Amino acid sequence: MGSTSAHKNEGLGRRDVIKRSAALGLISVPTMGFLSACASGDSSSDKKVEKGKVTKTNPLGVNETAPLEVVIFNGGFGEQYAIDAEKKYNAAFPKAPKVKHVVTQKIATQLQPRFNGGTPPDLIDNSGAEQMDMGVLVGKKQLLDLTPLMDAPSIDDPTKKVRDTLRPGVLEMGQFDGDPVWIMYYAYTVYGVWYSQTALDNLDAQYPENWDDMLALCAKAKKKGIAGWTYAGKYPYYLPFSLYPFIAKIGGREVLDKIDNLEPNAWKDPAVKAAFEAYYELYQKGYILKGTPGLTHIQSQTEWTKGKALFIPNGSWVENEAAPTTPKDFKMMVAPPSGLDASDKLPFGTIWASGGEPFVIPAKAKNPEGGMEQLRIMLSEESSKNFTKQVKSLSAFNGGTDGLTLSTAMQSGVDSLKKAGDNVVNPRMQDWYVKLQKEQIGIAGIGEMMAGRATPAETIKKIQAFADAAAKDQSIKHYKHQ
Repeated sequence: MGSTSAHKNEGLGRRDVIKRSAALGLISVPTMGFLSACASGDSSSDKKVEKGKVTKTNPLGVNETAPLEVVIFNGGFGEQYAIDAEKKYNAAFPKAPKVKHVVTQKIATQLQPRFNGGTPPDLIDNSGAEQMDMGVLVGKKQLLDLTPLMDAPSIDDPTKKVRDTLRPGVLEMGQFDGDPVWIMYYAYTVYGVWYSQTALDNLDAQYPENWDDMLALCAKAKKKGIAGWTYAGKYPYYLPFSLYPFIAKIGGREVLDKIDNLEPNAWKDPAVKAAFEAYYELYQKGYILKGTPGLTHIQSQTEWTKGKALFIPNGSWVENEAAPTTPKDFKMMVAPPSGLDASDKLPFGTIWASGGEPFVIPAKAKNPEGGMEQLRIMLSEESSKNFTKQVKSLSAFNGGTDGLTLSTAMQSGVDSLKKAGDNVVNPRMQDWYVKLQKEQIGIAGIGEMMAGRATPAETIKKIQAFADAAAKDQSIKHYKHQ
């Protein structure tokens, strides 16, 4: 994301008249310390397999007889896309055993003992609620530098390096401090406010481009017995998918940079205050679906697809994940967050889009070349198209949609990226500081505010304290936008 501009947040308009109610509650936050513990192990008697011969068809020097183990998170994208790519690996290296394919939703639980014992798999889809803390893994030097993969010739055009086939920002997301690339984000996720065009049509309404219009539409829906918003109440760190770009739109992307950098008083910026007060108004006016704070991501999505709420903050995996409950005439769409007022620093259309579904290769993997080759196969046009057709999401490969009939959700994502142009933001909090983002900012902070148990002012004070503590914590590695 990175920015060198430094606008002052003046004239915040209607945000100054938003009323706040005071109702402070407490939360019991489940510990996630075990998610970072996986990076503590260092002992291993297992050795890497011997590297194979480098050829035009084997540019990474894969050992043609060595086994390969891949662990896939079985979430919104499922596992079939990976299985299909593994079949291509098997065909390329017929002398090797069939790829060992493991699927799980318990990434940290299953892999922590293996990291500790020095026997991790060769390729990991590090995603889901039990995602291992990437900042910790990088800081503890537990991941392989993927630069050889980035510099390898691409499958489709050997004159192009893999790095030159990626969508904007994907490679940079995998870099934490300098040039090494630690993570390959395979999906390309559009985050924002998701809605049903059919539901808006039934209300004779258009997607609101400013907050006054958003509130007016929510009021109109409420009269029809429909809530304005719902969200994953048990996992309120979904709310930043629309809240963070909303903050950037109000105050400029440099506000998010300061937050990512853990700069003093970053959360006290007027743009944060304005955004929090706007979202809190949804609670105050009764525009949030009753019971939302107790819903999981799946439950909130189901209520949404049933037409009980107009809007939900989410990422582009939601189309595939919510498919079982989505009516055929739903016309799922995504839009950037509504603006606040005319004083916003960035135009309507500002959106969060970035790499998603992070793949990593452990530093102690036995067959790291095989893991990189599997990723190289996945970053081919054929595998990318297969991924898009199967899971209804863009991949990191810059293309792969030619000739495909896109759903309304995917097409709206493509259109949103086109409309955004250069106004695409990429907050790094969720991959630099997982515990801070999920447990503290998400659950203990924003989640309490949206449930009506804390005011915006109280929430900002609490989150700033969390951020200050993280900045002073010498046990974690700190990162900054370059």
